[in-house]
Amino acid sequence: MALFAPLVGKGIGLSLVSLILLGIMPIISNLRPSGTGALSFAFALSVWQVVFAAPVFGWELRRGTKGIFSIDLSRQERRRMIIVALFTGALFGLSTYLYVLGVEKAGAANAAIAIQAYPLFAILWESLFLKRSKTTIELVLTAILIGALYYLGTGGTFLLSGLSPWFLVSLGVPFLWSIAHVIIKEELSNTPITPAQVTFFRVAISTLFLAIVLVIAVPSEIGAGINAIFQTMSAIMGFVYFLELIVWFYAVRHIDVSLASSITTPWPALTMVFAVPFLGDAIAPYQIVALAVVVVCIYGLTLASLRKSTLQQATPGA
Repeated sequence: MALFAPLVGKGIGLSLVSLILLGIMPIISNLRPSGTGALSFAFALSVWQVVFAAPVFGWELRRGTKGIFSIDLSRQERRRMIIVALFTGALFGLSTYLYVLGVEKAGAANAAIAIQAYPLFAILWESLFLKRSKTTIELVLTAILIGALYYLGTGGTFLLSGLSPWFLVSLGVPFLWSIAHVIIKEELSNTPITPAQVTFFRVAISTLFLAIVLVIAVPSEIGAGINAIFQTMSAIMGFVYFLELIVWFYAVRHIDVSLASSITTPWPALTMVFAVPFLGDAIAPYQIVALAVVVVCIYGLTLASLRKSTLQQATPGA
């Protein structure tokens, strides 16, 4: 049973703010100093996320908003929450690395559009775990959306030989995000944990995960990771990413993950606009076509979902 009354309008407004923040994040990531590796930068920006999230976390506690600390948990419930926190934190840590790597290797515009596969994964998990069936039109739009992403990944050729491995890396980001967000959505709806608390625990565990990966996998990059913390771009990226996270978690507290992600769909267009003057990127016609098809499909999926929801509410026993 939900512990608060969701406000759809507020969720939509927050999703629009998230759209703007998402649009500028790939630009900031690719403006980092040359020579700074993806793993080092991902670790550094995660450290900054903790720096920005900690005061908000503390401020909430000082003003009496205890959130998850206001309830008594059994040993089993506490164990479950710890496992969920560690699992989702690790997923977010890995996705942060793949995000930075994908934006660098696939290009800001391509990676941005690839991340639009997010609703596909969100819909998949909601169907599997929340038992939300899909209509024929939703399945058709999903198929078209997959085709558009494949078209983009092959450089506008539809040839499998032209499929970029870095585009597939970029697809790993929405895949991981969708798993973690669906899990967190349930926690936000059914426990008193606040978005600020979710954000703090998420970035703290993500940072720890990336630090462990850095130490174990590439110990030679530890120095580079520490140096990256003192870069202006890692601080800016950490702040914008933190802000997007907390806004996003507040948004999905009020509306479904699939709806919130659909509202943010046009953000790659913003990335394209800024990629030309700030990164010197050239935007190809096939990228614009792919983005247009993706946007139309996702909005179609949103409308179909809303219509189905309205019909279910109007039908007794639905």
